[in-house]
Amino acid sequence: MLYVDLDDLRRDGVVEVADAVGELLSGLGVAAGWLDRSFAGRSKQYWTLTRGKRLLVVVDNARFGNEILPLLPSSGGGLVIVTSQGRLHDLDGVAALEMPMRPLAVEDAVCLLRHIVDDARLAEEPDAVAELVRGCGGLPAALHVAGRWIRRHRRRSLSRLVAELSAELHERGIPMVEAVWDAAYAGLGPEAAWLYRLLPEFPAPVVTVPAAAALLGGGAPPAEDALDELEGAGLLESRPEGARIHDLLRGHAERRSREEEHDGGGRQEARERLVRWYRRQAHRADLLAAGPRMTFAPPIPELPGVPDVEFAGKAEALRWMESHRLALYGCVRIAYECGLSEDAWALCEPLWTHFLDHPHYADVMDAFGRGLAAAQRQEHVPAAIRMRCQLARPLWEQERYEEAAEQLRHAVNAAGTLGDSTGERKLKASVVEFRGKLKSVQGDWASAVVDFESSRQEHAAIGNAYGVLLQTHLLGCAAAGMGEYARAVELLTDAHRMAEEQGRERMTARTGFELGRALRCAGRPAEAVALVRAALDNARLRGSTTDEARVLEELARLADEAGETEGAEEYRAAARLLAERCGGLSSS
Repeated sequence: MLYVDLDDLRRDGVVEVADAVGELLSGLGVAAGWLDRSFAGRSKQYWTLTRGKRLLVVVDNARFGNEILPLLPSSGGGLVIVTSQGRLHDLDGVAALEMPMRPLAVEDAVCLLRHIVDDARLAEEPDAVAELVRGCGGLPAALHVAGRWIRRHRRRSLSRLVAELSAELHERGIPMVEAVWDAAYAGLGPEAAWLYRLLPEFPAPVVTVPAAAALLGGGAPPAEDALDELEGAGLLESRPEGARIHDLLRGHAERRSREEEHDGGGRQEARERLVRWYRRQAHRADLLAAGPRMTFAPPIPELPGVPDVEFAGKAEALRWMESHRLALYGCVRIAYECGLSEDAWALCEPLWTHFLDHPHYADVMDAFGRGLAAAQRQEHVPAAIRMRCQLARPLWEQERYEEAAEQLRHAVNAAGTLGDSTGERKLKASVVEFRGKLKSVQGDWASAVVDFESSRQEHAAIGNAYGVLLQTHLLGCAAAGMGEYARAVELLTDAHRMAEEQGRERMTARTGFELGRALRCAGRPAEAVALVRAALDNARLRGSTTDEARVLEELARLADEAGETEGAEEYRAAARLLAERCGGLSSS
């Protein structure tokens, strides 16, 4: 079964359908590195991988038919279940059976309640049970809370419990389902009740113990106790990844919060703690995963009483970033809306590293757009320039080249106002590099060369050896793109030497691989073999299956050049097997 919740991907009412297809591809076992960057490419992957399969695809919270059509599998043996709050009038050309879902009938609601709570009173007082489930409106979320509430008050008769709710209904003029939730809420201790009122501020469907501690401003044990109490009251649902609050209960929690927190000060402080805790954890995870790089936000000190996440290593830090993606991107929105400008764009800095491996376009476009607006609001020119460059990349990856070029034009103009400090000159060189990359993805290699060369000269002038290495590598790739293989070999030889001298293992492998390709194209395949094999060893050491498959394809071409037909086919077969195992599409 495949599942996607479109509300998790909705930004300002619109779903980025490429992300929805990406979620389904992940369910089919496609590793992040094998996801195509474009919507067209992902659609091709989805159609290829669903062909001939018997699938059940569940699409939750759809609003428009055009959100559904790209998610239909190619297999005639597939079934798609779509849930929506209303009719999808624009779902044209699809054989669909519409099934309006009504609240549970009394008999079914009683049956569900008996599954939730095993209590003799349900059989002893059938009239009281029927009145209770009718009051819950046939809503499963309300019945779950009612079941836990019954379990909590084991000494009272159901008739008495229902009578108390009915009295509250008449006195306050509220629906019984609200009275059920109020009764469950009234039984909470102060800490659990405060956390319940704060949960609507949390920007993701699942909250973990450390995140709850950040909201509360205390240690992990009080947060864990509060979550346990909320789960015991039926107000939260326990999941392996954390605790989830139902949307209906989220609405109830918001109402309780409005009634009890008139000035909103406590909620604002909780939002600030949550944003800054996530900013600190994301910065720590990014530093571990990507190492030091060009950033502008100052570090956030440890929050008093709120523990940091312990990362065992780079892989765990990257996994944490992906598992907390919705909360991290949501915190950018919270920070921007609360006027926490620095926090908004500062959160985007570690999210850049995450985006490079996990292209969730709805998230990144929303976050980087807000990060840019926050930097402009704060009048932080370097941060605004960096945000424009980082916003340009997801734009060009979606083939929105004019919009990417517009962002980079503004970045170049703003960079012209910077001073001559080493950091400012480094940022200027980076802007020019981004412009060159945009030109290269559009095939304008000659113009890209001008930008890469300009950037290289600036890095050389400020003594940034890594910047010189990177631009030399890009120049070599551009020369190969133009078919100037002798020049490519010259440049990539220099880049490979610099990478080895600087001890940059990954760049050594990358430059060696590109140099090997250039040597083959220059008619010198024998010199390329050792370089490409070293790149294969590095890819396997890093666990990068996409790089491994790419290198295997190049080794196949080298084997062809040497007349080793059998060896070439072995390399291609290994690349195909790798692609199949990781859910990608083989290039051969």
